[in-house]
Amino acid sequence: MTTHDPRHIPVLLAPVLDALDPQPGQTVVDCTTGLGGHASALLERVSPGGRVIGIDFDPANLAVARGRLDAVADRLSAKRGTAADGFPAARFYLFHNNFAALPTVLTEAGAGRVDGVLADVGVASTQIDDASRGFSYRRPGPLDMRMDPTRGRPASALVNQLPERELAAALLELGDETDAPQIAKLIVERRKRKPIETTEQLTAIVCEARDFTLARAAGAKLHPAARTFQALRILVNRELANLDRLLAVLPACLKPGGVAAIISFHSGEDRRVKDAFRTGLRAGLYAEVSPDPIVADDVEQRANPRARSAKLRWARAAG
Repeated sequence: MTTHDPRHIPVLLAPVLDALDPQPGQTVVDCTTGLGGHASALLERVSPGGRVIGIDFDPANLAVARGRLDAVADRLSAKRGTAADGFPAARFYLFHNNFAALPTVLTEAGAGRVDGVLADVGVASTQIDDASRGFSYRRPGPLDMRMDPTRGRPASALVNQLPERELAAALLELGDETDAPQIAKLIVERRKRKPIETTEQLTAIVCEARDFTLARAAGAKLHPAARTFQALRILVNRELANLDRLLAVLPACLKPGGVAAIISFHSGEDRRVKDAFRTGLRAGLYAEVSPDPIVADDVEQRANPRARSAKLRWARAAG
């Protein structure tokens, strides 16, 4: 694993650490552990005496993260020994679950309320890069898109079963796809002839509906199938519903003065975070919220193109 690979660079790491301000002895949750980039940095900050609780929907991500966090914990424990409570200097616990189940995870971890919660709600680059997962319009593979391949229905089931009007509405709402009606119409026409089961099939249909040749699409700044794939991924994984649930339970999961920080990559997600935090502020659940989204600076955007669309918002619990 190399730090020069953008896939392994945690997005907005410095602003996240500034917002959460993790201290030794605290308990912090990384709701989207991914490959462990943010979680590793948090583990460094809460040691000795603290702990990081990691959650991820994707068991493959957790396997990678565990190795990364083990290495950090071993190094910190060798350097700092044990904490005052007798536990190792660095402790972490990983859970295969959806972050919408945060209260359940905290109960299982025996944590109660915590000092900080982080969620990076974008898709992991490793998921996109793995053709067998079906997230990418640039890589041939099965049309799956499930972040947790052990649960739910793949994207192919939705593409082949949703009514045309419902499909068009999803592409417009979740993908900001202005050509949604044409794409949905052609999808329905083609699936009558043959089920749409691969990323290649869907990409070709979307390109045709948007009057792109595959060669021209490959060179486009924004691939014509990008928004369709985004919308289907969000739909398959119920990402907005899960985010809404997380936002609803966050205040009760934070200690007084605890901080929640959420990174989003889609306008619909950012709008939900902004509205939930501001509503919580008016209701007295939060004492302070970020006035504007925090975005990556030019240096980070050059080093990690994924950071270009990232927006971070934070909220501090009242009390």
